[in-house]
Amino acid sequence: MSNEHFESLFEYAPISLWEQDYSGIKIFLDELRASGVSDLAHYLEEHPDEIDKSLQLIKVKRVNRETLHMFGARNETELLANLDRIFRDEMRAHWRSELMALWNGENQWSGDGINYRLDGEALHIRLHWRILPECETNWECVLVSIENITALKKAEQRFRNLFEHAPISLWEEDYAALKQEFDRLHTQGVTDLKSYLTRNPELVNRFMGMIRVLDVNRKTLELFGAKNKETLLTNLDKVFRDEMSAHFAGELVDMWNGKTHYEREGINYSLSGDPVNVHLHWKLMPGHEHDFSWVLVALQDITARKKAEEYLRYLGTHDVMTGLYNRAFFDETLKRLESERRDPISVIIIDLNNLKTTNDRYGHQVGDQLIRRTGEVLKASLEDEYLAARIGGDEFILILPNTNAQTANAIMERVESLVRMNNKYYREPELSLSLGTATSEPGLSLEKMISVADDAMYKYKGQYYRRRKEDQ
Repeated sequence: MSNEHFESLFEYAPISLWEQDYSGIKIFLDELRASGVSDLAHYLEEHPDEIDKSLQLIKVKRVNRETLHMFGARNETELLANLDRIFRDEMRAHWRSELMALWNGENQWSGDGINYRLDGEALHIRLHWRILPECETNWECVLVSIENITALKKAEQRFRNLFEHAPISLWEEDYAALKQEFDRLHTQGVTDLKSYLTRNPELVNRFMGMIRVLDVNRKTLELFGAKNKETLLTNLDKVFRDEMSAHFAGELVDMWNGKTHYEREGINYSLSGDPVNVHLHWKLMPGHEHDFSWVLVALQDITARKKAEEYLRYLGTHDVMTGLYNRAFFDETLKRLESERRDPISVIIIDLNNLKTTNDRYGHQVGDQLIRRTGEVLKASLEDEYLAARIGGDEFILILPNTNAQTANAIMERVESLVRMNNKYYREPELSLSLGTATSEPGLSLEKMISVADDAMYKYKGQYYRRRKEDQ
């Protein structure tokens, strides 16, 4: 192949090509060695001006047409007369790396940097140089290629901005160590990870520790109350704890079974300790199915939604005025207790005395206060395993699972004692309750048991009104 052909290849190559002479650089480095310099990095830290001085030692022999086009020069003369406008500012950073490569005996180098067109526009470039084999002793012929990657860098920055400023929490993670552990378990004959984790629950936290967080965005820092990424990443044990293990075990099983994406709801924690309800979307990025080295996790804060759902659930099961359970919840509980019947079960029926009289004499606001005071008494009288419900305007019930008649009577006495105490702290009208209790028996339905308690309550109420009439 003729020399003319090679000249054409250089001249018309679709990438910027430079033929340069690094012999001055070689002399510069040789002189440093001769003067006793053994650590170039340390020397350049102490003599930063030497970086600029060495850069001036490069001689450009020629460039091709694409070079003139890339840097906006009309001809080679104009380009070479303005090299100081092309190679400046950020150029010093990667030129230092190039010097270190030459110092260490390398005959080629690649890296990204920034050059400038003659009109001042910055160009992101990917530079590669190679000392040609015939010049490895004196470095007089070095072939340099410069690729314009400005469009690539702008695209990268665009997607970086999309990640960084996304309105939801985004995490880039590396699951490669976890994938290696999965492969090891496969070779050991493990086929059912769910059963394996049930037998070895401590592995869930160990597997969680294998995940490496590569990056997080600004919304993540905001969501978890971290001032910067370092603070967040050094405190991940505070973010992922408690309930996290349960739903992470499910994620592990999904991954084991070949799923490349899934969604779940769970609870994480801010660095201040506040729970954060999240909707998690996990995606194994395409092309990384073989090693799990790139995973994108999106977390959406659903704390407000969860609070709203909890409030709606509360409204659906509780009486707003007293905070006790409501009639609907009581009916469901009674059905459940009947279907899962385990005697003994006791109930106490409570009826608020004189509510109509109070409403007529003092108004409904005072009557409502009596209802609320009844709720206070009943809540104070019960242990955690019991429940109290308002099942009518002035009617209440205590459900006492695993409780015999003797204990039920003791609780009824406690309620009466708390009523007396309550009346010491409130002005008139007086709080007065009628109570009746019953305990389940074989062959007696719970509905019938409640009817027995209801009869006992009305008997108590009748005695109360007779005593009151006698006192008047």
